[in-house]
Amino acid sequence: VQLQASGGGLVQAGGSRRLSCAASGFTLAYYAIGWFRQAPGKEREGVSCISSGGGRTYYADSVKGRFTISRDVAKNTVYLQMNSLKPEDTAVYYCAADPFNGAIDTCAGYGLARDEYHFWGQGTLVTVSS
Repeated sequence: VQLQASGGGLVQAGGSRRLSCAASGFTLAYYAIGWFRQAPGKEREGVSCISSGGGRTYYADSVKGRFTISRDVAKNTVYLQMNSLKPEDTAVYYCAADPFNGAIDTCAGYGLARDEYHFWGQGTLVTVSS
């Protein structure tokens, strides 16, 4: 199971950025995927997740209405579209995955509980300038 996050960079406040999380070694359709971020000096926090079936999504209050998570099963990739970016969105963004165990989907059941996601990719840095 490998996850590759990309798409980070420098963006001005109010701008947009799309992050990608490419999966290899497993099929997205059977995994919940979450986006998390970690700002300097802060703990890693959940941003958004999408269920293994793709029908459920969840957003942290801080990004609701600005960020949208989606996935392309054919490309085995999950996206995070980030609009109206703010300086406080500056962080390293990580994607994480957890397989559906047949009973509880991690995103649908646990939302952005960090410890419930067992596979992590490396992060991509997003810097929002004011």
